[in-house]
Amino acid sequence: MVELYSDEYFMNEALKEAQKALKSGEVPVGAVVVCNQRIIGKGHNQTELLKDVTAHAEMIAITAASGYLAGKYLSDCTLYVTLEPCVMCAGALGWSQISKVVYGASDQKRGFLLIPAPLLHNKTQLKGGVMEQACRQILVDFFKTLREN
Repeated sequence: MVELYSDEYFMNEALKEAQKALKSGEVPVGAVVVCNQRIIGKGHNQTELLKDVTAHAEMIAITAASGYLAGKYLSDCTLYVTLEPCVMCAGALGWSQISKVVYGASDQKRGFLLIPAPLLHNKTQLKGGVMEQACRQILVDFFKTLREN
């Protein structure tokens, strides 16, 4: 059983968002923004639906959370995302001054940690590998199915 309000609890919520992306044929990445143990923003990849290369799960969740807070800074918030953010998303997270980023699977091809320059705000905490296997498996299965079709 997953403890309420744990990193695993919120990563499960991000995985639910990834499932929504999967059902609509998008790369299955999901994200939630949490403030005071409450989800204030959700997102999943919608680049195909919106015909917008910036419509990543993180960007949609950041926009939703900013709207909820009626402000551009997420300094008391945590982002949970199933895949390590790309450079674009990490830059947006840096500008948002988010307090913490928790991701599931690492992205060895496009993850922001491949870039030596700091992209997140200097006070942002980073934690990776939360529910890594489940977060990676949904992506592996998606791309395997894509290659078979």
